[in-house]
Amino acid sequence: MNDEQLLRYARHLMLDEIGIEGQGRLLAAHALVIGAGGLGSPAALYLGTAGVGRLTVVDHDEVDLTNLQRQIAHNLSRLGLPKAESVRASVAAINPDVRLRALVRRADEALLDELVPQVDVVLDCCDNFRTRHAVNAACVRHGKPLVSGAAIGWDAQVSVYDTRRDGAPCYACLFPADSTHEEVSCATMGVFAPLVGIVGSMQAAEALKLLLGAGQSLAGRLLMLDARSMHWDVIALARQAACPVCSGLRAPSPPAP
Repeated sequence: MNDEQLLRYARHLMLDEIGIEGQGRLLAAHALVIGAGGLGSPAALYLGTAGVGRLTVVDHDEVDLTNLQRQIAHNLSRLGLPKAESVRASVAAINPDVRLRALVRRADEALLDELVPQVDVVLDCCDNFRTRHAVNAACVRHGKPLVSGAAIGWDAQVSVYDTRRDGAPCYACLFPADSTHEEVSCATMGVFAPLVGIVGSMQAAEALKLLLGAGQSLAGRLLMLDARSMHWDVIALARQAACPVCSGLRAPSPPAP
C-alpha cells in the first residue's frame, strides 16, 4: 500500500476489524455486480470508494432521463450511454485504484458461468425474477456468496445467500423459480428514490464484510423495510430440503437445542 492509499483508506485503517491487513484484502478482492441501476449505482460506488480492487459490472441497458431520479451513478451528460460504462466512469472519478470491467450484456447462464468462478462475492442488483434465479443458481454451482437486494414502491428487502455455510439457504429456497410470481417494475409501480440507495448501500456493506471476514453476515436472515414508517422486519431463513437448486449440497445443520 503506497502513501496515497494509506491516506485514502485512513478511516478504514483505524478500524480494528479492518486495519492494513483487511484493507489489503479488499484491494486484492474481486466483486461482481449484476445491474447498474438503482441498486447497482450505490453498491458499485461504495465498493469502489472502499477500495475493492476489481469490480465487474454487468448491465445491458442505457441511461435514460427517468433513471436519474434514483440511479446516482449516472448524470445528464451520459444519457444514452450504457449504464455499465457510466458506472465505470463514476467509480474512476472517485478512485482510480479500482479496475472496473464494464460488460454491456445480459447476465445469462453462459456469462454467469464464466464470471462467477472468477470473483469473491456477487451482488444481485438486477430488477427481474429470471435473472435473480440465474445469478443464484450460478452462485450455488460455484460456491460463491450472493448479496441480494430488491426495492419497489416503498418496500425493500436485502439478504445474503451463502450456501458455503451448513443450513444456509439460497434465493430459491425462499422464492422458488416455479412459484406464481407477478413481475413488477419501477416503470409501472414507481419507487421512492432514497430506497434504492438504502438497499444498495447495505448490499455494499454486506459484500465488504464478507470480503473482510468481519462481523456477522445476513446469511439466514431476510431484512424487509417499509420506508413509509422506516420499519424493519427480520425473518429467519433456513435451507429447504426440497430446494431443487441447493438441497444436494450438504444436509442442513440440526436445530440448536
